[in-house]
Amino acid sequence: MWIYYFACCLLTRNFDNILMQTKYFTIVGKTLSGLEESLISELQESGIHAEPLNRAVLFRGTTEILYRANYSSRLALRFLVQIAAFEVRTQQDLYEGITGLPWEDHFSADQTFIVDAVLSGSVFSNSLFAAQKAKDAIADRFRSHFGKRPSVDLENPDLRIHIHLAKEQCTVFLDSSGTSLHKRGYRRRQGEAPLSEVLAAGMIRLSGWDASTPFYDPMCGSGTLPVEAAMLASRTPAGFFRKEFALMKWRDFSDELWKRIRSEADSRIQSVTIPIIGSDKSRTAIEAARNNLRTTHLDPWIRFSVSNFHATKPPFGTGLMIMNPPYDERIRVDDVIAFHRSLGNTLKHLYTGWQAWIISADLNAMKFIGLKPFSGFTLFNGPLECRFAGYRLYEGRGIRKEKDKPFQSE
Repeated sequence: MWIYYFACCLLTRNFDNILMQTKYFTIVGKTLSGLEESLISELQESGIHAEPLNRAVLFRGTTEILYRANYSSRLALRFLVQIAAFEVRTQQDLYEGITGLPWEDHFSADQTFIVDAVLSGSVFSNSLFAAQKAKDAIADRFRSHFGKRPSVDLENPDLRIHIHLAKEQCTVFLDSSGTSLHKRGYRRRQGEAPLSEVLAAGMIRLSGWDASTPFYDPMCGSGTLPVEAAMLASRTPAGFFRKEFALMKWRDFSDELWKRIRSEADSRIQSVTIPIIGSDKSRTAIEAARNNLRTTHLDPWIRFSVSNFHATKPPFGTGLMIMNPPYDERIRVDDVIAFHRSLGNTLKHLYTGWQAWIISADLNAMKFIGLKPFSGFTLFNGPLECRFAGYRLYEGRGIRKEKDKPFQSE
């Protein structure tokens, strides 16, 4: 009888897991402004149809899809799962709506949580007050049902809850990612004004680089662009170096499913056969880049060197270059106009046959590069609105094409 009982329990639990993994729900993928369509395209490659929102995309997915997106997406900052939506015409409506949700299905009174609120024409005028109202409602539900309440943890909570109050509608989400997905886990040291990993991955995707031509970043700082390029070329999942995702602390987390998804994604990692090179005139920045690289399996496929872009010949004949040069809102440059003019002259005289992409927040200074972009996008580097422009460097009159030179690493 006991054997029969335990067999039934096991079958029931497996059946519940199957239902959990096949049930569809609404997911919002947050990203940077200007990368919405790129994220849609990335998800589409995995068979996911998404719709654009402002700095986000919307799609339907199962638990398996949610796990895969968190582990593999290079362009998302986080994935939010919608668990409820209801009308809020008064502040009391929010309290009652939140209290009525079965929070015990998601976490226990012994765990911690945090609530963030975003307002858009709501009855609430202060997001902190709305978040506090929701926190009180959750705590009161636990106290009335179980005699104890969970604690709030601002730093590392077990459950991250997002509420979006737009006019008379409240939508409640659970954050499945936790720490922003741009924090890949490989960057131990960083230089001044580091580039976000998601922005770097987005720039690479927008450039159209397909890992079939050499990649070069001549102002690489702590190495984010070359590392993201190597991760793409090697098919290393974006979450490969991360130790933790918020969904791991959910009550219905399936460790078995998570391990299977990771194993399948990791099995596709391959060697990189094209050169990926980063250089910078700052020895400190290159030391940081090399230290970051040593913590990964990407070390054999990336070369870093100390060199001055304006005084150094190309590391190879042709290729694709992406750079994030200093601009005066971010890092002081003595003469930003002269700097961009010199940048253009170097590209025209030394890099014919190349394709170069440059991101800059100084739109006026970019005019002095003296090249006509064939493509461009508006992106944000932190709070700074930037232009990401692509240039095809054709050989012109009076410009001698440089012969291929072997790369000399310092």
